Amino acid sequence: MLNVLYIVLLLAGAIGFGLHLYAQYRFARLMRTRYPKQWNIVAKPERGKPSGMRTWARLQHVLRSEAPMMFEDAELTRWHRMWRFAPLLAWPCWIGALALQVAMHR
Repeated sequence: MLNVLYIVLLLAGAIGFGLHLYAQYRFARLMRTRYPKQWNIVAKPERGKPSGMRTWARLQHVLRSEAPMMFEDAELTRWHRMWRFAPLLAWPCWIGALALQVAMHR
């Protein structure tokens, strides 16, 4: 019974982190297609050459801010919320799985 719970918690955590990454991808894709001028602010740095890592870092700043709410776009807001809350559900699942693993090996 504990083995099944362990697997369920592991899978739920993996799904949660997967949703976190997918929500970030969907958010960026919506920004690129619906709001290209605003996306250029994220994608093109003031100095230097643009790179994937720099774009990702700048996107993290946008996602952590309240800027996505200013667009008043329901789909963009939904992906932003999923990006924000998916790890909050995934971490307890993985920590619970770790606790079960420790308990099963004692």
